[in-house]
Amino acid sequence: MVASPPVVESSSRLGLLRRSPSFAYLFLATAGSSVGTYLAAVALTVDVYDETGSGVWVAALLIADFLPIVLVGLLLGPLVDRLSRRRLMIVSDLVRCGVFAALPFVDSPAAVVGLAAISGIATGFFVPAGVAGLPNLVPDDELTNANSLIVTIETLAAMIGPVLGGIMLALSGTSVPYAVNAVTFLVSAALIARIPRHKLQSDESLSRGHWRDVADGLRLVVTARPLRTVLVVWNVVILGAAAVNVAEVVFAKKTLGAGNLGFGALVAASGVGLVLGSFLAPNALDKAGLRRAYVSSIVLMGVGWGAAALSGSIWLAVLFVIGGAAGNGAAVVCNRLLVQRGVPDQYRGRALVTIMSSNYAVLGLGMAAAGVLTDIFGARAVWLAAGCIYLVGSFVALLMTRWLPASHSDEWEAVEVSSESAVAALGHAATNGVEPEPEPELQPELLPELLPEPELAPLPVANGIWPSGLERIATLLEEIEARRDLEAQRRSR
Repeated sequence: MVASPPVVESSSRLGLLRRSPSFAYLFLATAGSSVGTYLAAVALTVDVYDETGSGVWVAALLIADFLPIVLVGLLLGPLVDRLSRRRLMIVSDLVRCGVFAALPFVDSPAAVVGLAAISGIATGFFVPAGVAGLPNLVPDDELTNANSLIVTIETLAAMIGPVLGGIMLALSGTSVPYAVNAVTFLVSAALIARIPRHKLQSDESLSRGHWRDVADGLRLVVTARPLRTVLVVWNVVILGAAAVNVAEVVFAKKTLGAGNLGFGALVAASGVGLVLGSFLAPNALDKAGLRRAYVSSIVLMGVGWGAAALSGSIWLAVLFVIGGAAGNGAAVVCNRLLVQRGVPDQYRGRALVTIMSSNYAVLGLGMAAAGVLTDIFGARAVWLAAGCIYLVGSFVALLMTRWLPASHSDEWEAVEVSSESAVAALGHAATNGVEPEPEPELQPELLPELLPEPELAPLPVANGIWPSGLERIATLLEEIEARRDLEAQRRSR
């Protein structure tokens, strides 16, 4: 059992890029591709709006950006564990490079949205593969700092990218941002290719069949305490984030009368706060421990945005937003650590994409509701409601982390114990260090001339307990696939 890892002092944090070259490649790839993505997002929105003049098409573009991540998480999550993460990330980058290289030659808004959806699918594989593989790139005692640096650079990219995109749009139209983003993905693929093949994946994932693997991912997320904590807490918190994002422009321009300058100031304040919070998160974790840092960061979000909602001037609101966003940045680092340490490497990818898909689904529903509520009650009321939702989220976090010990020096050990218990509950032979016997393959030449209609096998009973609903569904899907294979073999004869 591994005791609580010491956190490296922040003064040596950037030195991690020198101490771990593989992490440096991932960090640089994330920096470049994230800046390109955010500058291209501005171009995509302008491109679709200029072509259609329709808010519906812009909404379709936004949905195309995150809906594929939901579908990848629900249907294809185990691939992040079964396939080579390094190869998966390189292919994802090359696909996104191709998408943005093709966009300058596309005129139809439907085609633009379709290509954006393809890019979203690739992102749905790249992000969880990178986050899942990160713990294998750095020493255990530097994982907190590694996550801090990655989240910080992603946040900086979110600040810099749109500004660069706006400048490029003003000077040259949408083609240059698209081309620049394509190049960033090409560079990212080259950097990822420099990471040794085995680095992003420490252990080979064992598979019981695709649909059973999907069911295992869902079961792990709801049974492993660290994963369940992130799933429940962040689905509450993200409702507040949806309200803040939708009402932000109305709050700045209409409620406070600050115009476009005020809106830009609020967006910039969020970025500044996120950078501060993510960069300082290791210090908070070191001094306060995981539970206190996690709960406190969400409390800070609630206080920050609640106070901003009550502000009478844009500049006072900006100060409160910086504080609230700092809590957000720290909480994101805590989330990643809980997931990375809360499940073994063989299952980490599917757990991550399952949580991501749930978060994005809730975000989409929350944004739809926030739009209606902003029109009815006004932006100030919606922002105040967001602050209350964050405070509710902090209370939920307090309840959901009761399993952590009082002494924060023992917290990470408790996370690992919970992880091992949840994996053992899956009942895999792999949990006992024994790989399952491979199932014999059907030999077509041994099949009779006329194959009988296959019957669905009865569901297995383990230890006298019937499988859960997820296991039953997964088993039925596997049986359906087996029936299709037999039918195909029959037709081939």
